Amino acid sequence: INLSAGITFVLLGFSEYPQLQVPLFLVFLAVYTVSVVGNLGMIVIIRINPKLHTPMYFFLRHLSFLDFCYSSVTTPKLLEILVVDTRTISYVGCMMQFFFGCTLVITEMFMLAVMAYDQFAAVCNPLLYKVAMSPKLCSLLFAGTYTWGGMCSLTITRSLLELSFCNSNIIHHFGCEYSAIVSASCSDSYSQMICFIISTLNEMCSFMIILASYIFLIVTIIKLPSAGGLRKAFSTCASHLTAITIFHGVILLLYCVPNSRSSWLFIKFATVLYTVVIPMLNPFIYSLRNDDVKETIRRLVNTKMFSHPM
Repeated sequence: INLSAGITFVLLGFSEYPQLQVPLFLVFLAVYTVSVVGNLGMIVIIRINPKLHTPMYFFLRHLSFLDFCYSSVTTPKLLEILVVDTRTISYVGCMMQFFFGCTLVITEMFMLAVMAYDQFAAVCNPLLYKVAMSPKLCSLLFAGTYTWGGMCSLTITRSLLELSFCNSNIIHHFGCEYSAIVSASCSDSYSQMICFIISTLNEMCSFMIILASYIFLIVTIIKLPSAGGLRKAFSTCASHLTAITIFHGVILLLYCVPNSRSSWLFIKFATVLYTVVIPMLNPFIYSLRNDDVKETIRRLVNTKMFSHPM
């Protein structure tokens, strides 16, 4: 039995800057609101437009769902500790927040890799695209990413449950992020090794899928005879490449930061990027560069405007 199970953690958040609590609350609330509206909006837009019922938008819809869930796992608690004096979270609540957050990050990592393969299939075999990316295969890939994310997260969370928290219940973070939990622990555990192995394996595997897909894709694009086809192919991939660069860039940045007292503030702000900001950016990245999505938004706005009674 883990004797630490009854502990209540104190989340320091950004308490070292009391004068910034209200401005940060307003900024994060605005970003979270835009993120929720943007991601749920993308899901609705893809759902109602038959032209968007393709494999690419099937995965994009699930990416929006992941972003909505991920921002909702961490941001509400962040907003809470910015405005209340009691910045606490229970042991069970902390482990649940970590489990769901970790599951969603790993799932999104492989969802982006699956989307890279989808881009490869769309550009390299356009005539056989719908056959190659059949509804059954899309469903299997979708189920596989969620299952793998859950299994990896469960393994890491179980290793965290073996940690002991002797005299310190203070977490130098706004949420139950892995390095912050381990820093508060007073026990030696193989948890760090487990997390390092799983994280490295996932990052390498997803990156190799993306790299292989884009190598074949670029070779195909170079061989395209017409400039119009070349431009269309690059336009198709630009949004996905932007999303991948931001997502993996921030994660790799966190990998490179040493887990020390001097880097805690940097870790917090870097975590804000992929827990709060990236889920808000993805709907804009995909919608602003996509004519079908923009056309659906225009039609919805025009319908609302003209149907509104004068």
